[in-house]
Amino acid sequence: MFNKLALSTLAVTSFAAPAFAGVYVNLEASSSYAGTDYSKTSTDMFVGYEDSVGALDYFIEGGPSVTTVDGGESDTVPAGKVGFSVKANDHLKVYGELSASFNEGTNDYGTKAGVKYSF
Repeated sequence: MFNKLALSTLAVTSFAAPAFAGVYVNLEASSSYAGTDYSKTSTDMFVGYEDSVGALDYFIEGGPSVTTVDGGESDTVPAGKVGFSVKANDHLKVYGELSASFNEGTNDYGTKAGVKYSF
């Protein structure tokens, strides 16, 4: 399953990138710890699209996500994110993100929201 998803992702990025402005590949690994106790690493291999409309920047991305728990086996599931940011003024941006991974039996969802002030 993982090989098919990885090859599909590679094929889409190889052939679609020249045709569409704003297409990108995002490879990201996130590890979880409780103190010094390691629990898991998730590696996302996403293809995405980003653009702007006025002061609004947005993106959508998705693809396979591989999670490996400490001492356990790896599991590959489809996952994705959508997000935005709005420039409130020359120094302040407001942003938000929704994420999802589609596991067998139970789906996981996440949110992120914040403000960024640049000096």
